[in-house]
Amino acid sequence: MRRLALVLGAGLLAGCAVGPDFTRPEATTPDAFRMAESGGDVASIANTPWWELLKDQELQKLIRTALEENKDLKRAAAAVEEFQARIFVARTDFAPQMNVTANAPLFGRKTNFLFPGFPNPFNYYLQGNLSWEIDIWGRIRRSNEAARGDLLAREENRRAIVLQLVSGVAEAYFDLLQFDMQLDIARRTLKSWEESVRIAQARLRQGMISKLDADQFEAERANAAAKAAEFERQKVQKENQLSVLLGRNPGRIARGHSLTDQVMPPDVPPGLPSELLQRRPDILQAEQDLAAATARIGMAKADRFPKLSITGILGVASPHLSRLVANETAFGVAGPGLAGPLLNAQILGFQQEAAEAQARQAVAQYEQAVLVAFKEVEDSLVAVRTVREQRTAQLQQVDALRSALSLANLRYKGGLANYLDVLIAQRNLFEAELALMGTHRLHLVSIIQLYKALGGGWSPEGQTPVELSRPVSDIRNETR
Repeated sequence: MRRLALVLGAGLLAGCAVGPDFTRPEATTPDAFRMAESGGDVASIANTPWWELLKDQELQKLIRTALEENKDLKRAAAAVEEFQARIFVARTDFAPQMNVTANAPLFGRKTNFLFPGFPNPFNYYLQGNLSWEIDIWGRIRRSNEAARGDLLAREENRRAIVLQLVSGVAEAYFDLLQFDMQLDIARRTLKSWEESVRIAQARLRQGMISKLDADQFEAERANAAAKAAEFERQKVQKENQLSVLLGRNPGRIARGHSLTDQVMPPDVPPGLPSELLQRRPDILQAEQDLAAATARIGMAKADRFPKLSITGILGVASPHLSRLVANETAFGVAGPGLAGPLLNAQILGFQQEAAEAQARQAVAQYEQAVLVAFKEVEDSLVAVRTVREQRTAQLQQVDALRSALSLANLRYKGGLANYLDVLIAQRNLFEAELALMGTHRLHLVSIIQLYKALGGGWSPEGQTPVELSRPVSDIRNETR
């Protein structure tokens, strides 16, 4: 009964865990996003799966390839597996630890026990050692909490890489389509200027224009040629960048729809700001890092208290191998042990201070992640709205410049204007068309960046065929 009371008393003591319990820091969130065009009650665009947002079939193939082959994602998945194993290692601290030692002397003088009940190096013996720490102060529980926080942080990091891949591949793909169209504009303009230079050289030989006019035509032709070479370089480099995201060697990237044929939703509601704290993986990762850091404060504090453990030795020993099965060869001892810090007590105090300082760093990191998240959403919202207006204005500009070029050509052919008016009109149209393609791309990328800033691009159901580890919700339930 006394032994039972001792065990029950130890169990009651084990109910106490020193150190602070984790609580999520308070984050001030606005009622609505400042630059949102729709009400907060509208479902967020982040709830839309990426394959429904990005309609281009070739782009979808590229994203699926990246989710299967990208090396950063594979490394992140391996990190999740590593910390899954670490949490199981931490759990074993709750159970008794036992190891076995065997001894088989081959040389030297064999004697009986030097001390009653224990073998000596000259005996044949088989010995089992038992050690079981009673978690009075909660050190082991805090250790498991820290391991769980580390695991969930790695899983959120994997989710963040998935989000970055979806948005990164889409942005690079739209960049590639922009360079394709700008290269086509540059080559078309270059062909037009080459014809103008040919005509100008003929008129120069006939004395109809001056050398200055001919040089201006040549300068514009050279400018178009330089632009074409620039876009060709950028196109190939973007293909190389996209190939790395796909986890393969540089090569040509297949295209689907052109830049101007890409379909995007006309309305991009952001949803409620409070949803951002539960959707963004970088915020959730910072939260789990803080949970792990908080648990380590309890671990450091528990190390400053005495540790109660039950130890035991059980085995058989004999000077002769043939006598190991005899009854008198058995030995064993068991009992409680208490160990506490003495000379290193001050060091353990500093370790606790270090753990508390790390927790304060984690709090600041969490708060910073929240601020950056709201800043990125607001930046993306204003970009989506203003780029739409900018694209509309530039479309009108291009239409007007095309009309101006047509009129300049008619006036020149009718002898009412010199060719300088045609030159200026064609140059302005060339620059405006290039800028319009850049704005088309910026509009698409702004929507993708908003989607990413809101924490979109992740769906456990839709991602199952290409996932490299399980959803974070499964891990949360398993590690509780």
